Amino acid sequence: MKPSDLGTLFEDLVDRGVRTVAELDRPLDIAPDFGTTYTMADLAGLVRNAAGWLHAAGVGPGDRVAVVKENHWDYVLLAAAAARLGAVPALLSDHLPPQTLQVLLKRLDPALLVTSTGVLDNARDDETDLMGFGRRTLVLDGRYPGAIDLAALRGTRPPGFVRRAPDAPLIINHTSGTTGTPKLVLHTAETLIHQLAAREAQRVPVLSSRSCDTVASAIAYCHGRAVPWTMSVLWLAPEKVVVIGSGSPEALFTHRPTTVEALPSVYVRWQGLTRVPGNPFEDVRLYVSTFDAMHPPTVRAFLGASRRRHPLWVQVWGQTETGPMTFRFLTRRSVASRADRHPTTRNLGRPVPGRTRLKVVDPRTFQEVPAGRPGLVLVRTSARCVDYVGESERYTAKLSGGWWNSGDVGVRTRTGSYLLLDREVDVIPGQSCVELEDVIEDRVPSVVECVVLGTPGQLPVPVVVTTTGALDPAEWTAAVRDLPALADPVVFTWDRVPRTGTGKVRRMELRALLHRGPATFGTGHWT
Repeated sequence: MKPSDLGTLFEDLVDRGVRTVAELDRPLDIAPDFGTTYTMADLAGLVRNAAGWLHAAGVGPGDRVAVVKENHWDYVLLAAAAARLGAVPALLSDHLPPQTLQVLLKRLDPALLVTSTGVLDNARDDETDLMGFGRRTLVLDGRYPGAIDLAALRGTRPPGFVRRAPDAPLIINHTSGTTGTPKLVLHTAETLIHQLAAREAQRVPVLSSRSCDTVASAIAYCHGRAVPWTMSVLWLAPEKVVVIGSGSPEALFTHRPTTVEALPSVYVRWQGLTRVPGNPFEDVRLYVSTFDAMHPPTVRAFLGASRRRHPLWVQVWGQTETGPMTFRFLTRRSVASRADRHPTTRNLGRPVPGRTRLKVVDPRTFQEVPAGRPGLVLVRTSARCVDYVGESERYTAKLSGGWWNSGDVGVRTRTGSYLLLDREVDVIPGQSCVELEDVIEDRVPSVVECVVLGTPGQLPVPVVVTTTGALDPAEWTAAVRDLPALADPVVFTWDRVPRTGTGKVRRMELRALLHRGPATFGTGHWT
């Protein structure tokens, strides 16, 4: 038996006798007084209650429910509640600029906007109206003019469960928006549950959660990864899941994990913890990263923090539209070599067996190119999303004979693995920004993060993030001695860099901040 329905997920887990306990880093925004420990029965009851609130707010089958709130696991619980009603949840990050949120809400035309006073206040301060694009607005944390107060709906009896066809719309997530306005990605139960979550819920040696595991997650719960993660991990019934929405690692010291999945930006921010006595990662056997490129020093630090004999790092390359495309295992040995000119982390492994096929094509002719030659990476998978909400023409333009244009530039090696070079819009002829970033981060210990920006007619500019906002000139000169010519580095602290809700750098906003202009070597046609 595999997970099959988001709306009844937690009731199904109760029926299966799953005894997993969920520990949260802070109370849920939809249940601020309950505490931070939940059984599956508790979660099932909360989802039923939330379905009653949404129904009382006017939500019915086929309606869209937009959710914009602070990051926490109740994004998933609200999605399950909407799915129980036959509605379609659309999960939007509160890190999106108010004007971007306004554009996305206009495309969605939701029956209900579920949000917080903080989100609405931030939009008001930006002179942006978010309440005018849905029929009603439900505020989770108090009263707000023109909105429904959640307190008025508590105790409402939920209606019966509404079952939908496997190919009917199930959920809408948005892409990261690093290069512009995010796309609204529409998935069905077939693509998101049957092709992703259900397959991940199958037991695989080493990779799958075990009954004795404490599984920690620190991701963006509005992201397309959150629902498949929730369904697959809980279906495998580990002893405990630790859910971190705030990014604070305190809960990891109380509930020490054996497996960890986190955003790359969270791994970077937590890296200093790997060096403290009694670090919370001493018992970790498996790390998972699925959102963005990881750089060698970070992977090396976390593998070294574990006292396990052979801890493993699983690097997954995928997209909101497709799910996983490739995967690779990294060990202490595979990242042991330091300061290499061509780091091993750029090799993202092989396509997921039986699930995805990849090929590399010439970006002008779309003819497949031989191994060793860079080109656009196309993917064929049954987990592909079914549309971009409000931008169907853009979705269709990324399809080519059943192949999906990832917008990434890469190389297929002669052994069948894939090297990631760059997003097509970020590419620099004859170079790889991501590889240069790898090398710089590995060679300059004070650099927490590096972003290389290319502009026609100018030297690529490296933007480096340090804790202090300072950089040793001699250390920098030694680090770039054998690299292609670069402009002088721009040094920022972490908070000065514009970021998405998953911590990715908003490269176009960073360009504007540096007065580099919008021109890039890439076309941006497939972003």
